[in-house]
Amino acid sequence: MKYSISIIVFCFSLITFGQSRKISKDTIIKTTHNVQIKGQTVPYDAMAGMQPVWDEKGDMIATMFFTYYKRNDLKDTSNRPIIFSFNGGPGSASVWMHIAYTGPVVLNIDDEGYPIQPYGYSDNPNSILDIADIVYVDPVGTGYSIMLEDKDGKLPDRDKFFGINADVNYLANWMNTFVTRHNRWLSPKYIIGESYGGTRVMGLSYELQSKHSMYLNGVIMVSPADYKLYNTGNAIGTIVNIPYFTATAWYHKVLPPALQSKPLEDILPEVEQFALYEALPALSKGGFISDTEKQAVAEKLAYYSGLSKDAVLSQNLDVSTSFFWKELLRDKNGMTIGRLDSRYLGIDRELSGDSPDFNPELTAWMHAFTPPINHYIKNVLKFETDVPYKVLNGLGYWDRRNDNVRENLRKAMAQNPYLKVLVQSGYFDGATTYFQAKQTMWLVDPSGKLKDRFTFKGYHSGHMMYLRNEDLKTANDDIRAFIKNSYKPGNVAKY
Repeated sequence: MKYSISIIVFCFSLITFGQSRKISKDTIIKTTHNVQIKGQTVPYDAMAGMQPVWDEKGDMIATMFFTYYKRNDLKDTSNRPIIFSFNGGPGSASVWMHIAYTGPVVLNIDDEGYPIQPYGYSDNPNSILDIADIVYVDPVGTGYSIMLEDKDGKLPDRDKFFGINADVNYLANWMNTFVTRHNRWLSPKYIIGESYGGTRVMGLSYELQSKHSMYLNGVIMVSPADYKLYNTGNAIGTIVNIPYFTATAWYHKVLPPALQSKPLEDILPEVEQFALYEALPALSKGGFISDTEKQAVAEKLAYYSGLSKDAVLSQNLDVSTSFFWKELLRDKNGMTIGRLDSRYLGIDRELSGDSPDFNPELTAWMHAFTPPINHYIKNVLKFETDVPYKVLNGLGYWDRRNDNVRENLRKAMAQNPYLKVLVQSGYFDGATTYFQAKQTMWLVDPSGKLKDRFTFKGYHSGHMMYLRNEDLKTANDDIRAFIKNSYKPGNVAKY
């Protein structure tokens, strides 16, 4: 990677050294690079900086860190797509997709996504920067993004940022400013969100359209969280996990031989049918289910999950993911399996118990991602500050009331014939399972008139499917195909 450096300053202020660690409110550091993608040299500018968030009075209430990658050998950007990329949490910086998925650099990890030392990164030959410019956004409370004190030294109300609707509102305003500053109003626009970012981009699709007249070409949801399905405590919230149980048991080779011998994609459709048409009615009956039906469903759930029938019955057919992570390999090797990626193994203090002591995949990822992103920002992007970069930040209370993001995505699609949706999920993700993502997709539009504008892609990995090298290639190519399918110059926006 070759680069040069320049500095663009909008309002270079509040940088001090010594006892007070502060960060600029409004500045950009620009460097120039090139990367080989699909055998083609792609020259680009990388702009790392801070852009303010304003309230309705026009006062700065926060400043947000972003990294903007723009191909620099094209004079006209009116046909050049731009993608805004968000991670989840809530409370997660954009680091994950930034340096492991779509961006111009990628972590040094093994082919299956496990961390290796020394830490570092290299050029990403699978980046989508060849066909689209990308903006990685760190929401308030993550990365270097912070709330700002007013003239009296008082911070703004947390409710302006930390909730489903507040999050969507201020981020849409921020995006409007960004698009205006960087002269991208004519460009085809896309948003991509991972995990809670799926909730975020569903909401943003309509917020941008209804309040800013910013119409999108595409919404991409990576392992999306849907709180109307997730942790709801009802039967549908349980059965969406069953196909994930099968996939994970298949990976660890603990399914019955008749299933284990088949390709995973050949098994999952029948498990989905079992979940919808047998497990869901059974669980809906609660304690009033007949013993005959309960025994039959337990037998079949054990068959598809790799668990024993006794283990399934001990949970009254309602097998939680935490119990599954602890139980699946208990009698095989005594290991636990990961939450976000169940290919990862953990070691607990005790064999007994109903849930693992820790998430082995997350501990692996934190020490794989944190050193490289800090090094990369300072040494490649040339953005320097003593303020610590928050990869994950516990934000405390998050207001999930009035969650209408699924309906808002439907309204955005209904009103915008251009808008299409891509859903990407890993089969071994036990946090936001792939069948939950399918359910979200199916339930967006009860009329069924929009279903041809949805695309689902599944991968043989976990929550961050792109950590597996084979899926990194495939998933980026799926985004490329989605962009080409959703932006065709000359198309007319009508039904």
